[in-house]
Amino acid sequence: MLRLVTRETEMPDAVQPSSPDELLHRVAGGDQVAFGELYDQTAPRVLGLIKRLLKDHSQSEEVAQEVFLEIWQTASRFDTTRGSAASWMLTMAHRRAVDRVRASQAGRDRDLRIGVRDMAPEYDSVTESVEIRIEHERVERALARLTELQRQAVQLAYYGGYSHSEVATMLGVPIGTVKTRLRDGMIRLRDEMGVAS
Repeated sequence: MLRLVTRETEMPDAVQPSSPDELLHRVAGGDQVAFGELYDQTAPRVLGLIKRLLKDHSQSEEVAQEVFLEIWQTASRFDTTRGSAASWMLTMAHRRAVDRVRASQAGRDRDLRIGVRDMAPEYDSVTESVEIRIEHERVERALARLTELQRQAVQLAYYGGYSHSEVATMLGVPIGTVKTRLRDGMIRLRDEMGVAS
């Protein structure tokens, strides 16, 4: 006759594994064996939670190691009235993983800001010099269409940097005449260059 063998009948002296709550209380007293058992029981869940947040396996392992170090160091702070050991440990793991994500993002943001700041804008000196030359030629053509008196006043005031009174003295004319020549010359330049007022 066959009889059903269960764990209880097979190993009557087998010790049931301790719960994470019991193990954590023993860890608080410095019990290294209890810490090993606690690690064996909870490491897959802790690592799984961290890996879901970080995606990177090596970083997940680092964070899990930090979590278990913190568990070893702070086990005495665990309070059974506030929740289970597993939830306390998983909360700790979640916080550490989120901190790592934030630190990683902050590092990427900082690197991006520095990279953008240090990036030299592309500069095409050939294009710029061609544009300046073309604009210079347009101004020369427009100046050539002014009267001699207007051209003199504009060149002295704008290219020479002289004040209206200095231009009047240099040309030997009243200041009002200089202002009129400048105004008329600038209107004509604007029209010649196609600049809207």
